[in-house]
Amino acid sequence: MTPAHEAHRLFFEIGMRERARYGQELAALGLTFQLAHALRLVGDEPRSMKELAELLVCDASNVTGIADRLEARGLVERRPAEGDRRVKLLALTPAGDELREQVLAIMLEPPAAIRSLSRDDQVALRDILRRAVGD
Repeated sequence: MTPAHEAHRLFFEIGMRERARYGQELAALGLTFQLAHALRLVGDEPRSMKELAELLVCDASNVTGIADRLEARGLVERRPAEGDRRVKLLALTPAGDELREQVLAIMLEPPAAIRSLSRDDQVALRDILRRAVGD
C-alpha cells in the first residue's frame, strides 16, 4: 500500500466515524444527514434547486423531496428566480437559519482524532490538507 493509499484510508476512516457522530447529533435535531447537508449548502444566499442537486451530487428529483421536507418544517421557502419564474430558489427562513447554525456547529466540530493531536501536529495536518485541496 502506498503512503497516499494509506493516508486516504485513514482520512476515510475518520470521516466515517464522524458521519456516525453527526448522525446521532443531527437526529436529535430531527434531521437526517442529507437534510442537514442540504440546509448547510443553502447558506446565506438562495440557491436554485438545480445548483443544490449539483452540490449534493444527486438527481434534481431527489432535491424536490429534500426541499419538500425542509419546507414542511418551515426551514426553507421556495422563491421564483428573478428573470425566470420557472426556476425555483431555496432560501432559508429565520428558523432555518437558526437550525443551520446548530448544524454547522456539529459538522465543523473537529473529530476527536484530530483534537487529540498536539498543536504542532494539528498545524502540520492543516497545512498539508490546505496544499492538498489547493487553498
